Amino acid sequence: MNTQIRLSHILSRCLLTCSALVLLGTSTVYAETVSVIKDGSNVRTGPSTENQVAMELFQGYPLKVVEKKGDWLKVSDFENDTGWIYRTLVGPGNTVIVNTQSAINMRSEPSTSSIIVANIERGVVLTKVSTKGDWIKVKHTKGAEGWIHNTLLWP
Repeated sequence: MNTQIRLSHILSRCLLTCSALVLLGTSTVYAETVSVIKDGSNVRTGPSTENQVAMELFQGYPLKVVEKKGDWLKVSDFENDTGWIYRTLVGPGNTVIVNTQSAINMRSEPSTSSIIVANIERGVVLTKVSTKGDWIKVKHTKGAEGWIHNTLLWP
């Protein structure tokens, strides 16, 4: 009888664990980043044009995909605001945004001892050119190009 109780207990634990694993398996975590491809793109409160517009974004604005539903993407921005955008309004994630409280330095080389080529304010969107270690080479729309440490940029 003692053995039956132990087996029953083990079986119950196994079923609970298996159920938890099945539930975890149904929740997909996305790491995809995208960039808005057109000025005036709407991010909505739900996955339909019937839902209210939550944000209007400009070309290049970077977003993280957190969920997919048909042709709609639930996205998050650098300030953790979320909403839904239609898939055709975004493309490959080739942009980043300055995510600091104050202006940062763009440098001529991937080093804190290299020459400062520009100061960039919070919220400025930059195009990724290349990477080297923890540094990202970026280009501003006005032509300035240089290196910024990845911890100062989002995503």
